[in-house]
Amino acid sequence: MSGSTDVPGPRELFERMRRHWLGVADVTEAEGDLLTEDVVLEMPFAAPGGPRRIEGREEVLAFTTPRRAALPARLDEIRELVVHETADPEVIVVEYEITGTSTATGHRAALPFIGVLRARGGRVAHWREYQNVAGIAEALWGPSALSSGTGA
Repeated sequence: MSGSTDVPGPRELFERMRRHWLGVADVTEAEGDLLTEDVVLEMPFAAPGGPRRIEGREEVLAFTTPRRAALPARLDEIRELVVHETADPEVIVVEYEITGTSTATGHRAALPFIGVLRARGGRVAHWREYQNVAGIAEALWGPSALSSGTGA
């Protein structure tokens, strides 16, 4: 943004987030550069024992970075299905699908997600993500993960 008057809105920020998740982001922009200092991450359907709300850029990165690195999957694609504009120009609701391959089992899967993104000053101020935790466990470790409790 140096020297530019264009401030990224929520749609552009979601696109940047997608690139980071896929590992194809511009290396000059760190993931933390996308977040406000007081960002809030909410996961209303978090796995049992997992946090449902995290506040602050450093805390969010401390939570997401090691988990993403340890995820036993390769993300192949993140398809934006629908972007819903809201009455607030800083907020969008995104329906998207992540396709990937489990590195543990070789199983390929596509899972739907919903995210609510609030932008402020060209950065993500609030990200609320609705995930199917059971679907994620099954995609990563197979159907037996649901009965054995593996990964969830």
